[in-house]
Amino acid sequence: MYFGQPINKLFGGDPITGMKKLSVDLGDRSYPIYIAPGILSDPASYLPHIKGSQVLVITNQTIAPLYLKQLCSALAGFSVSTLILPDGEEHKNIETVQQIFDRLLKDKYNRTATLIALGGGVTGDMTGFAAACYQRGVAFIQVPTTLLSQVDSSVGGKTGVNHPLGKNMIGAFHQPNAVIIDTETLTTLPEKELSAGLAEVIKYGLIRDPEFFEWLEDNINHLLERDNEYLVEAIFRSCKNKAEVVAEDEFESGVRATLNLGHTFGHAIEACQGYGNWLHGEAVSAGTMMAADLSRRMGWLSDDDVGRIMNLFEKCRLPTRPPIGMGPDDFLQKMMLDKKVLDGNLRLVLLKSLGEARVCVDIDPVLLRETLPPPN
Repeated sequence: MYFGQPINKLFGGDPITGMKKLSVDLGDRSYPIYIAPGILSDPASYLPHIKGSQVLVITNQTIAPLYLKQLCSALAGFSVSTLILPDGEEHKNIETVQQIFDRLLKDKYNRTATLIALGGGVTGDMTGFAAACYQRGVAFIQVPTTLLSQVDSSVGGKTGVNHPLGKNMIGAFHQPNAVIIDTETLTTLPEKELSAGLAEVIKYGLIRDPEFFEWLEDNINHLLERDNEYLVEAIFRSCKNKAEVVAEDEFESGVRATLNLGHTFGHAIEACQGYGNWLHGEAVSAGTMMAADLSRRMGWLSDDDVGRIMNLFEKCRLPTRPPIGMGPDDFLQKMMLDKKVLDGNLRLVLLKSLGEARVCVDIDPVLLRETLPPPN
């Protein structure tokens, strides 16, 4: 048990500098995750992971004024160019990625080029997708600046863009060379986005780490107050959980699918509401509550279990119900476009207990209908 230990001893790490490091173990494609305040400006974080001399830093209009200059200063000695994209989930599409390809081709980037994604999950997903496709694959580094991207999308090599009919339906697996997480970037993160990131943090406790879930119940206020030491610990524990799952199942043929708890419901919400109108973490929060409700109806979770999950999301000021106006047909239509649908069968990630997730097929349609909101 780690409860009651000094905060800088939790989960391992360097008690002097606060630096934490772990690895995503994928053989010769393994890569490190560095977590520390101020690391974004440290040249030593980047040097071992840049292949050639050409570097393209890709960021967005929100992050560029905040962190682009200091990142570029850390890359002195390389031939560095920058590309600033529009910000927001509504811009996560093929048209925006085309801007990355245009710059790479115009400036004659070769196969030893390295792309660096500076921003949230949208920037990271599009940069990784461009890196996967350009000349059939070039190196890239993730420098995530939102809590959600730090604990989820920057780790594991899932890259891609949205389609009007479905979220993340066009993409590729392409692992980064490194993930560099500077917790100081969270000081400028809007409160709503901090809460959205906590939805993904809570997910790890629910699907495979009940001890962490209990720790979150005890310490969620420290995270909401942006206590840096507690944020480092929560990010480290989340990344550790994800790294272990990715190492076991890189291409999501088995256990990795459990990382999508709440996502099938949540992606339906995002698609119906219009990308960007609900933050991803907000949709995941509401979707996770729907998954918890269905798990209760199947006899796996108790009312008390569901109440604990709801209480934690509510403390984070996250939605726990689907948006008004979405009926069962809206959900089912979008959910059948989910990537986890196999041979026409809907697969959902449900909770056998707090800390144990299952990918379920052959779900009782009556119970599913009872979980979905009533017709409009």
